[in-house]
Amino acid sequence: MTDSIQTRAGREGKKGDLAVLLTGRDAGGIEISVKSSVGHLFGRQIEEKAAETLAALGIGDCLLEIDDMGAFDYVIMARIEAAARRLGGVSEPGALPEKKVEYGPPRRERLRRTRLYMPGNNPDLMRNGGLYGADSVILDLEDSVSPGEKDAARVLVRNTLLSIDYFDCERIVRINPLSTEYGADDLEMIVPYGVDTILVPKCECADDIKSVEKIIAGLEKKHSLGYEVLIMPLIETAKGILNAFEIGAASSRVVALCFGAEDFTADIGAERTKKGTESFTARSMLVLGAKAAGVQVIDTVFSDVKDEEGLIASTKEAMALGFEGKGVIHPAQI
Repeated sequence: MTDSIQTRAGREGKKGDLAVLLTGRDAGGIEISVKSSVGHLFGRQIEEKAAETLAALGIGDCLLEIDDMGAFDYVIMARIEAAARRLGGVSEPGALPEKKVEYGPPRRERLRRTRLYMPGNNPDLMRNGGLYGADSVILDLEDSVSPGEKDAARVLVRNTLLSIDYFDCERIVRINPLSTEYGADDLEMIVPYGVDTILVPKCECADDIKSVEKIIAGLEKKHSLGYEVLIMPLIETAKGILNAFEIGAASSRVVALCFGAEDFTADIGAERTKKGTESFTARSMLVLGAKAAGVQVIDTVFSDVKDEEGLIASTKEAMALGFEGKGVIHPAQI
């Protein structure tokens, strides 16, 4: 690390998280200082975990300042690794936490009535995702994470997959599109470490799926996974709707087509409404495309978490159209 270059990672003052300030230097060894809401109980343990993480990353000379709000060890490791990666020179594959959960291979045939979205940069929310009874949990690296935090979020999501038991929930990660600078790195970080299904946003054609499949297959071989990671395309544009069948049939890994109303209505220049009349035709076409391709089809989220009657009405309409599930953005909607 270059002397006096600093970088930060984490969320200051947020429950279950921590903020770190890492300063590189050319000599002098490692100095760690810890400020923690539970410092009287775990201050020494936090310092030891920090030193262990730096050693795993191959960092020998630095100043590390930690402001902790009760973070678990895997979060501490993720935040330190994110800061270190921003300075450069990290030993791959990084500082992996001990794998605490064992899951069977991904299951193509399963209920997907509810898919609970959780921001990929919020460890406190992700930690409890398996307790609410959703059929699937989505650890999100796309819309819920700002561009400046996407590198840190993917490290945190990787560590979460290794550390948190989601019981029988399907473990889905929504990556960023491959057309961005983030998508390929998301796959590299996530695929080897316990994800069942990759949610691919803004799919518009079969090639979008084939490109993701090629990278996933290469990573499965590289890491000797012994199973196939599944793919769930998210259709969010008019072009994607028109190509729904081709997208659904693009790969044997595809298990369901999902509809994203927010981006779709923006794409066609319409206002999104609770009744959803502006997307009725598109949603119907998506159902037809998915059924023709032999995969499940899942409706968009209902964004007003306080409107229970509206949620029920929207769900009944989705069922009547042929959808087999909906996205949810709050546990109360499950």
